[in-house]
Amino acid sequence: MVNLTPTAAFTGLPLTIGRATLTAFDPGPVTAIAPYPGRDLSRALAPLSFPAPGCVVDGPGARLVWTGREQAFWMGSAAPDLTGLAATTDQSDGWAWLTVSGPDAVSVLARLCPLDLRAQSFAVGSAARSMLAHMQAIMIRTGEDSFELGVFRSMAESLLHDLTGAMRGLAARDAL
Repeated sequence: MVNLTPTAAFTGLPLTIGRATLTAFDPGPVTAIAPYPGRDLSRALAPLSFPAPGCVVDGPGARLVWTGREQAFWMGSAAPDLTGLAATTDQSDGWAWLTVSGPDAVSVLARLCPLDLRAQSFAVGSAARSMLAHMQAIMIRTGEDSFELGVFRSMAESLLHDLTGAMRGLAARDAL
């Protein structure tokens, strides 16, 4: 029998370069929810509600993050029983999460992402699923200068490499 040893998705964090910091975090259980057509999830999700496109709905001990058409991630605690209302899958081990924070967070991400992440276009509480460098990512704006990023766990080292390169490039430009 083979014994598997759990390992952290990211190594060497937290990391600060210039005016940006990367920090790994564990959002707790993550469950994908895809409602069946015509089903009302409002009672089952209370006090939260299914998020509108591009939005995050925070509640006590959990939050729902829009992650695509007719799909959201329940994060932070065990998801409610949605039998007969929605397809649910445990995504906890399939994703790696980190925060990008600091005065240069938007500039770092702008080097890798095609979205306009300035505050007037992507406000606190916004969520998007987009490309980040060459990989799919979920981006959540949690503060004026902070974002949570989630990528498939197999892409964790690539994300760290790409973000570190963007942070170094920005810090070098600022040092001139």
